[in-house]
Amino acid sequence: MRVLVVGGAGYIGSHVVRALLDQKHEVAVYDNLSLGCRENLFPEARFVLGDILDAAALSAAMACGVDAVMHLAAFKAAGESMIHPEKYAVNNITGTINLLNAACEIGVRRLVFSSSAAVYGEPRYVPVDEAHPCNPVNFYGFTKLEIERLLEWYERLRGLRFASLRYFNAAGYDVLGRVRGLERHPANLLPVIMETAAGRRDCLEIFGDDYATEDGTGVRDYIHVNDLAGAHLLALEYVAQDRSLIVNLGSETGISVRAMLETARRLTGRTIPACVVARRPGDPPTLVASSKNARQVLGWRPKHSDAETLIASAWAAYQRR
Repeated sequence: MRVLVVGGAGYIGSHVVRALLDQKHEVAVYDNLSLGCRENLFPEARFVLGDILDAAALSAAMACGVDAVMHLAAFKAAGESMIHPEKYAVNNITGTINLLNAACEIGVRRLVFSSSAAVYGEPRYVPVDEAHPCNPVNFYGFTKLEIERLLEWYERLRGLRFASLRYFNAAGYDVLGRVRGLERHPANLLPVIMETAAGRRDCLEIFGDDYATEDGTGVRDYIHVNDLAGAHLLALEYVAQDRSLIVNLGSETGISVRAMLETARRLTGRTIPACVVARRPGDPPTLVASSKNARQVLGWRPKHSDAETLIASAWAAYQRR
């Protein structure tokens, strides 16, 4: 299949591209390299330097021959989205509208979208399934939910078939070491631990240690990026059968901040200084996914999402740099 991966030079996008190439798909990457890395471009994939705010460039990229689009070009820093909502509204929502209009204009009717568990907001129950109410607590999550609503309308009005993949916490790096560019300006736990282990940060800040969890620190569901990439391929097969779905992607296993830190100390052999600071507003004690639908509908099983593999693959990527 001929697949255009929008945002394919980014952290998750590059792993998706690698998985598509491994399965012998014909891949083109469309990226403005604002967050993506040239190091993450594979020679087997055609590269188009372009922005999703450039509607004409999107149309031109698809006119070369595309059967499906994978959309991973949204900004994703939740904290920043609360400070600069305009930036997120323009890129995430307006950019997606441009992408959908270009796809429909060219006649592309299959799309896989990188959504987020941020659409749910604070959990009313765990594990969180797809029936959980959607009430985002940050503007980033709002943009993802609005994109899902756009997709549903474009399906109804234009026949677009889509898969919206609600990630929990993406982590790790390609277990075979083929993705070499590190994520820029990371804010998630594991890359911050890695940067602290590598000496790029002085201290890991632990946001609260008095939660109602086993060790007092927050518990989250981490999913290895190779497992996410595999889910994208299964979702592509699903929409190719003229069907749409919205589905969670998580390991269904919670790992606490302190457990992740201690495992990282053991595997890296580094001290990794850490200090406890105040809780962040809106952080729940525990957030874990139900991925029952992904297992049943897509036949998806995470294979690399244990703490040891997450950390070992990430540390290997940092050591290469």
